[in-house]
Amino acid sequence: MKAVVCHHHELAVTDVPDPAPGRGQLVLEVQRCGICGSDLHSRLHADDLADVLVEIGYPDYMRADDPVVLGHEIYGVVAERGPGTRGKLPAGTPVVALPLVRHGAEVHAVGLSAKAPGGYAERVVVQEALTLAVPNGLAPDLAALTEPMAVAWHAVNRGRLRRGDVAVVLGCGPVGLAVISVLQARGVRKIIASDLSPLRRQLAVKCGADLVVDPREVSPFEHGDRRHFTTMQGPITAAMDAVEGLSRLPIPWWNTWRLLDKAGLTAPKAPVVFECVGAPGMLERVLADTPLHSKVVVVGVCMGTDQWRPAMAINKEIDLRFAVGYTPLEFRDTLHALAEGHLDASPLLTGRVGLAGVPAAFAELANPHGLAKVLVDPRLPGQAISAPE
Repeated sequence: MKAVVCHHHELAVTDVPDPAPGRGQLVLEVQRCGICGSDLHSRLHADDLADVLVEIGYPDYMRADDPVVLGHEIYGVVAERGPGTRGKLPAGTPVVALPLVRHGAEVHAVGLSAKAPGGYAERVVVQEALTLAVPNGLAPDLAALTEPMAVAWHAVNRGRLRRGDVAVVLGCGPVGLAVISVLQARGVRKIIASDLSPLRRQLAVKCGADLVVDPREVSPFEHGDRRHFTTMQGPITAAMDAVEGLSRLPIPWWNTWRLLDKAGLTAPKAPVVFECVGAPGMLERVLADTPLHSKVVVVGVCMGTDQWRPAMAINKEIDLRFAVGYTPLEFRDTLHALAEGHLDASPLLTGRVGLAGVPAAFAELANPHGLAKVLVDPRLPGQAISAPE
């Protein structure tokens, strides 16, 4: 079959062996596979990523000298079943799949390991237990966004937003746009987005952002909530005022404070910030600029080492969290939110391309002011990027 192989940082369409399903596995005929930021990073920085993953116990992430078929945002139809499958997904069923497969006792990342070829191909092997039928006749272009939208779903879950919180999304590339879409679907009170690109700012509005700014002109934190503390004097003064006011009551002030604590009325108001840029220096800038007591969820992947001041985060009591991937339940819930119309991912779609056009699409996607989400359709001829369906 034909597939796009990444080898020594180069992409090329080549012939590879037809995949054979193992026990509990399916072969899908690929109809869409999204190009992910992880694919762009892995093409250029595979060895750096592999070194990190070796340290945390996964030795089989792709390396530059491995010929790897990329692609893990997969939509297709069932073409073949391996031994030991349950047969609940008959041939021809439209499906999406979590990009993990078993090889004996090992589990490998589809499209990010030489041991698990991905979806930039005519066919791909997936695990039956991790494969879900696409419900409600969800369009292929939207079904193919289940995986990247699940990443955003998980990131928003990591933010643990409370009713009335303000969300600030920094970076309106595919990840940031997906986060905005999920925040909008969750009914977040106010969503502020920031990006240098006029095109991406327009897409952020379509995804549900209430306010979009150019960070060269306006800080996204200027329009949050007047109750957010922007200097250390704020919470110190508020605490002193509270003690002085409660001391006028006939009971000890600490008893009243404890009751207010249990009711959640003493927690300081602060934004939940989603850092979706992943550039060196970005985290330090966020910690310096965001209001005190903010929750910062880091979703963008910064390649290589970076520097930031822990003293700044400590003195502002910043809650710093990192997000990667999703759980199987979050993947399933994302699919159904898309299929039931609760989550709109259509503004992310900016193009489709055949296998021959993948190298050019990678070059286009390296331009942060251009495309958002491009889907690979192995059945499309030529190299041109076409409009999504």
